[in-house]
Amino acid sequence: MDLKGFLAGNRALVEGQLRTLFSALPGLSQPLKEAMEYSVFSEGKRIRPCLAIAACEAMEGQVEDVLPFAAAIEMIHTYSLIHDDLPCMDNDDLRRGRPTCHRVFGEAVALLAGDALLTEAFRVMADSHFCRVPPPVAQKVLYEIAKAAGAAGMVAGQAMDVVYEGKVGTKKIVNFIHRNKTSALIRASVVTGALVGRADRRHLSRFSAFGEAIGLAFQIKDDLLDVEGSEADVGKKLKKDWEKQTYVRYYGVAASKARIEALLKKAVESLAFLGKRADMLVQIANYIGHRSS
Repeated sequence: MDLKGFLAGNRALVEGQLRTLFSALPGLSQPLKEAMEYSVFSEGKRIRPCLAIAACEAMEGQVEDVLPFAAAIEMIHTYSLIHDDLPCMDNDDLRRGRPTCHRVFGEAVALLAGDALLTEAFRVMADSHFCRVPPPVAQKVLYEIAKAAGAAGMVAGQAMDVVYEGKVGTKKIVNFIHRNKTSALIRASVVTGALVGRADRRHLSRFSAFGEAIGLAFQIKDDLLDVEGSEADVGKKLKKDWEKQTYVRYYGVAASKARIEALLKKAVESLAFLGKRADMLVQIANYIGHRSS
C-alpha cells in the first residue's frame, strides 16, 4: 500500500474507534462533550496513531489490538493542542484551519475538555472492554505513554518552552524542549505499536531510536514551517515563534534542513533489521521530514 492510502485508511479506522469510545463515555455535560469532539474530530493527520499501527504491523501484530491505544494517543495529543493554544500558553486563534477550542467554547470549557481527554485516554487503555492485549503488555504500554506525556516528557518540554519564551536560551535548552515537547509522544507511539506486536527488548530499543529521531525531525520541520510555510497549508498563524526556543533560531535554516536529513537517515538505519517490513514506517518518516503542513 502507498503512504496516502495507508494514512487515509488508518485515519478512518482511528476515527471510527474514537467515535466508538466517545459514544461509550458516560454522563458528559453537553458543552464538555461538544468541546472534546470539536477538537478530536478536526482535520488532524493522525500521524501518531498511524505510527503505532505501522509499528505493530511491522512486527506482524494485529491492527485491532493496537487500535484502542492508537486512539488514546490521539486523545492525549489533542489535549496537548487544546492547552497549547490557550491564552496562558501560545494564545493561538487558529488550529487546523479553524478557530481554536477556547475561541469557540471559552477558556474554562477548553481547559476542562483537555483535562477530560487526557484522563479518559488512560481509562480507555485500562478498560478490558476495549483493550484485549494481555495485562503485562497493556501495563508496559501505559507506562511508556504516561512517561512520554507527563513531567518527564511532553509536559516538561512545554514547561521549558513557556519559561524561556522571550528569553535568551541555549542550544541545549532548545534540544531539551524538542526532545520532550514533541519527540517523546511520537517515540511512545512507535514503541506502543512495537510492544503490541510483541517486539523483544533488543528490537524495542531500535523502534525507540526510530521514534525519537523522527520526533525530533517533526519538531524541527515545524520550526522551519513557521519561517517558510504557508498559513493556508499549515492551518495556523505563522512567523510568531521568534520569541520561542526554536531550532531555526539557534542553528539557522540550512543547518535545520541538514539536521532533518541526518535524523531521517538515522531513523531508517534503526529499522534495517526489519527489511521490507519497515517500508511503511520509512515512508512515514520521509513524509514527516518533507511535509508542507
